[in-house]
Amino acid sequence: MYLRSFILIGILISVIGCRQSQKENRIRPENISTQEDVKTDPLIKVKHDIDYNDAEWSELLEADSMILDIRYASENNFTKTQIYDCPRCFLRPEVAKRIRRINFHLHRKYNWRLKLFDCYRPRPYQQKLWDIVPNPIYVSDPSKGSMHNRGAAVDLTIVDIEGKELDMGTEFDHFGEEAHKDYTGLSDTILHNRQILDEIMVGNGFKGIQSEWWHYSISGLESELSEWIWECENSIPK
Repeated sequence: MYLRSFILIGILISVIGCRQSQKENRIRPENISTQEDVKTDPLIKVKHDIDYNDAEWSELLEADSMILDIRYASENNFTKTQIYDCPRCFLRPEVAKRIRRINFHLHRKYNWRLKLFDCYRPRPYQQKLWDIVPNPIYVSDPSKGSMHNRGAAVDLTIVDIEGKELDMGTEFDHFGEEAHKDYTGLSDTILHNRQILDEIMVGNGFKGIQSEWWHYSISGLESELSEWIWECENSIPK
């Protein structure tokens, strides 16, 4: 009788210990073995060595399950000139956190993702843009700076499960009335796509501008204008 009781107690202790171990394995980020889990959880950061001040900046990577198409790091932009030395996407930590959450929501609800065209823009790069196109209608005067220069603005769109951009009516950096938020001469599908982007961005504290459907920023974070330029030689793989 006593022997049977001891055996039952031993079995119960073993089962409880096993379940507790399994529970710990589920909730510890370091025990997650698949990249897909890391991608879909906005609270789990991809671990890597950094070459910047992470108290001031946060880098968005394709490992965050986003697509990076940093146009000013190539000639595929309206200036037809490469402005950035290499394609990296930095934002102030609070701004980056909200972008990750938006991306997570899109992935979970629609199986879509964000595609980023531009993020933080150092003021020296702003000057390069201004030297090519010194027109305040299209480029902010570097002497005044912009929200991009503060790390508080992002240019982006949405892509579907295959990585194809949703139809927003115009390309990124299209300077014309068709890109304006109040332009209604578009199909219902395009207007709906723009509405989805706008609602999820505004719902997370971002504010757009009337002339560019792709541009959103967050004010009130006391983000200062910055001259800092990221490194390229030791840039982190996508």
